[in-house]
This record gives sequence, structure tokens and C-alpha cells, in this order.
Amino acid sequence: MKKSVPTLAILTLLLAGSATAACVKVPQANLRKSPGTQYEKSWEVYKYMPLKPLGQNGDWYQVEDIDGDTHWILSRLLTTEIKCAASKVDKLNVRSGPGTEHARTPLSQVDKYYSFKVISEQGEWVEVEDEVKNQGWVSKSLIWQQ
Repeated sequence: MKKSVPTLAILTLLLAGSATAACVKVPQANLRKSPGTQYEKSWEVYKYMPLKPLGQNGDWYQVEDIDGDTHWILSRLLTTEIKCAASKVDKLNVRSGPGTEHARTPLSQVDKYYSFKVISEQGEWVEVEDEVKNQGWVSKSLIWQQ
């Protein structure tokens, strides 16, 4: 069976014991209670949702989410090529710059679990972008980064 480069990268990281981050790379993905599409869906997540790889079973990876719950996801739905984050608070302000002195962006306030691609970091602030290219800055203490 031929494996793709991204799948091999994830597998290599898992086997090396150094996997700390994976991001959903598709617009929408189903997390499952066990490894297979015949198993119950446990959560529907969106692009850039960070997940922590724990193990694997064939093409399925066991992952931990922002709340510490475990799920299974198809490996081809993940990437280790980018860093991502999700809001861990009910209402997260997204700002135009790195600090509370900067205005809120039109994206404010996002709900808990809203996911982002991490662009850069500056001190305690993280520059982020959502799946439709809205950008802004969020406090590092209010997000779960992987």
C-alpha cells in the first residue's frame, strides 16, 4: 500500500513519540468514537482545529481535543505542516494588533472552539487567520495551541 508524504510524516512523528500537534486541513471533519466510518460520530470539527495525536490504527489516528477527550480521525484529514489554535473561552476578542489597546476586529467575538491557523507570535499574543482568511490577534492565554 502506497502512503502519501503527509501520512508518512504523521506516522513518523507518532512512532518517534514526538507528535505534539496536528491540524484539521479540510473544511469539515468527523471525529469518531472508534477507528472506522461505521462508528458513531463524536464531534464535527472545522478547518484548523488543533488535535494532539495519541496513537494509530491503520489509516486512523487517535487524537485528544481541547477538552482532553479522545476521538479517532482519518489521517488524510490532518496536517502537521501548520500550527493551529482554538478558542478555549466562551467569547474571544480578536484584535487588530498584539494587545488590548488595539481595536476589536469584525471577527470579534468568536465562540469557544473557534479554530485558527497560527501565523506568528509576539510575546503573549498570537496572530491568527480563520478558514475564510479573516486575520487578527488573540491572547495566548485564551487559546489552545497545538
